[in-house]
Amino acid sequence: MLNDKNLTVGIVGLGLIGGSMAKAAHRCGHRVLGCDKAPEVMAQALAEGVLAGELTESALGECDLLLLALYPQAAVEHLTRWAPAVGRQCVVIDLCGVKRAVCGPLEQLARQHGFLYLGGHPMAGMEKSGYGVSRGDLFQKASMILTPAPDFPAPVLERVESWFLSLGFGRVQRSTPEEHDRIIALTSQLAHVISCAYIGSPTALGFLGFSAGSFQDMTRVARLNETMWTELFLENRDYLAQEIDSLAQRLAEYGRAVGQGDREALYSLLQQAHQRKEFVDEQKEKAMR
Repeated sequence: MLNDKNLTVGIVGLGLIGGSMAKAAHRCGHRVLGCDKAPEVMAQALAEGVLAGELTESALGECDLLLLALYPQAAVEHLTRWAPAVGRQCVVIDLCGVKRAVCGPLEQLARQHGFLYLGGHPMAGMEKSGYGVSRGDLFQKASMILTPAPDFPAPVLERVESWFLSLGFGRVQRSTPEEHDRIIALTSQLAHVISCAYIGSPTALGFLGFSAGSFQDMTRVARLNETMWTELFLENRDYLAQEIDSLAQRLAEYGRAVGQGDREALYSLLQQAHQRKEFVDEQKEKAMR
């Protein structure tokens, strides 16, 4: 299992993430089979040579890896249909942005049908979506999160980690579905909520000539896929709601300090934020050494 240098990789969904995975795997010499609901996407991927062929239910037995690059519920529904045809040598990995909603059902399917399953989340992307903007270098130096079940075979996990590193990922982070969803509520989902709320200001409609990099940085991810992010937010609503409430409380502190003209309180809040940012950056640098 995963012993060959060149693997057959099946990818379901050829959007930004799935398409980029296909291009990265193809560039590394792997045989890639793919499927997508859009005929024009399939035609382009085949014409470019990214795909060696179409991933059909009958071809599942050829796959060493099967990547599900779909929305969470679609990933569960798709594997439910295809599980009986997945080869016993295959490792199935979902690439969804939440883990609790998918890991439980997919682990159950894997046990029932005799293949291995891993939860996965590539920490890479952009504000645009679709195969047309996918890139083979999208994952360079990015983090790949894996959420193996406690009894997942260690040798297979190590080979999967090595495979993702070979695609250009900078590190592989092991986690649990619970920890993943708790942290991702802050590091990804809340950032998108803030960006959307920020661009909602009436002032944003007349900003031309009054903005520098900060405005662009704050609003970049508001150009999102509404369908996907609505599902991701609601699948993680407990942790995301907690982060939104916590942010509202912190913003209220700034509001009081500014509204009351409390220079000392405002200075203290800004100083704390500055020091916290420096600490976070230092920890990140240490971890990457």
